[in-house]
Amino acid sequence: MVDIGAAGGAATGGLIAAAVEKPTGHAGESQSSCTDCGEPVSGKFCSNCGQPTHVHRSLLHLVEEVLHGVLHFDARIWRTLPLLLLNPGRLTREWIQGKRTRYISPLAIFLFTVFLMFFIMSFGGASIVDTPSLDDQIADAQQGLADARAALADADSDLQAGEPGAAGVKAGMEAAVAAAERRVAALEEARTSGPREDGYAPGSWQASLADAVRDGNVTVQLGDEKLEEKVLHKLANPEFAFYKIQQTLYKFAFLLVPLSIPFVWLLFAWKRGFTWYDHGVFVLYSLTFMAIFTMGLSVLDRIAGDGGGWWEATIGSIGAILTLAVPVHMFAQLKGTYALGWFSALWRTFVLMLFCTLVLSVFLLVAILLGLTS
Repeated sequence: MVDIGAAGGAATGGLIAAAVEKPTGHAGESQSSCTDCGEPVSGKFCSNCGQPTHVHRSLLHLVEEVLHGVLHFDARIWRTLPLLLLNPGRLTREWIQGKRTRYISPLAIFLFTVFLMFFIMSFGGASIVDTPSLDDQIADAQQGLADARAALADADSDLQAGEPGAAGVKAGMEAAVAAAERRVAALEEARTSGPREDGYAPGSWQASLADAVRDGNVTVQLGDEKLEEKVLHKLANPEFAFYKIQQTLYKFAFLLVPLSIPFVWLLFAWKRGFTWYDHGVFVLYSLTFMAIFTMGLSVLDRIAGDGGGWWEATIGSIGAILTLAVPVHMFAQLKGTYALGWFSALWRTFVLMLFCTLVLSVFLLVAILLGLTS
C-alpha cells in the first residue's frame, strides 16, 4: 500500500530539487572538450549536452561556485519581490514573454516561500487557535448561563399565558440552562484542580477536545471503523493531530497549483493567445504572494499578543484593512498579465476569488482527512 504522506514528501522534494538553479559554469579548470560527452567546447557550456566547461575539483572552487550561486540568487530576489508585491502583472507578463534571467523562477520562489511559511508556523505550535484565559472563559460561561436563565423565565411566562408552542420553547431552554451549568461547573473545577496530567492548560481548546474525545462526545463517521478509530486516537492528542495536519499541508501544498490552473483557464477559455503555461505562472506567483501575506498576518498577530486594549485593537484593525490587499493584488495581476480592461479584470477578480475559496476549502478538507488518517 502506498504511503500517501511519504509520496507527498517525495513529490515536494522532487519539485524543490527541480527548481534549484543549474550550475553557472564559472568555477573550475577550463576544458577544451566536454568532460561528459567529449565534444569540443569553446564557451562556458557544452553545446551538445549543456555540461559546464569549467569543472572544479578543489574546495576553493566549490566555495566560489556556492558564493556565486547565493549572490546571483540574492540579486534576482531583490528584482522579483518588489514586483511580486507591487506590480505582479508586470512580473508575470515578463516571465511569460521570456525575460527570465533577471527574476527567480515562479516554481522556485513558490516552493521556498511555502517552506518558509510552514517553518515559521512550526515555532508557533498550535497557537493558531486563540484560546481565552480560563477566567475569561468562566466569565463568558456565567454570562451565558444568566442569559439562558432569563430566556427560560420568559418561556415560562409565555407558557403560563397560554402562548402556542411555549412548552417546546421552555423544554429547549431548560436543556440550554443545564448545559450552561455543566459548562460553568467544569471550568470552575478546571481552575481549582491544578495542572492536568496531559500537560494541557485547563480550559484550553486542547484540553476541551481531549476531554470530549475521552468522554465519547466526539463522533467520526467515515464508513470505515479502523479509520474512525485512528482519527479519534489522534484527536485525543490535539497537539499531535495539529502537527500531522500541518505536515500534510506542507507536503501537499504544491497540489494547489494543478487544482487552481483549470479555474484560471475557465476565465479565458474563449480568448486566444493564452496557454496553460501562462496560467500556471500566474497561479505560482499568486500563491507565492498569498504565502507572504499569510506570514505578514502571522507577524502582526504576534505583535498584537495578548495584551488587549487599544494596542491589540489597533493591530487587529491594520490586519483587517490589509485583507483588502488580496483582491487588490489579484486584480492588478489579472489586469497586467492578460492586458485586461478595468471591467474585465474586475469581474474576473470576483469570480476568481470564489474559485479560490472553493479550491482552498477542498484542499484543507482533504489535508485534514489525510493528516488524521495517515
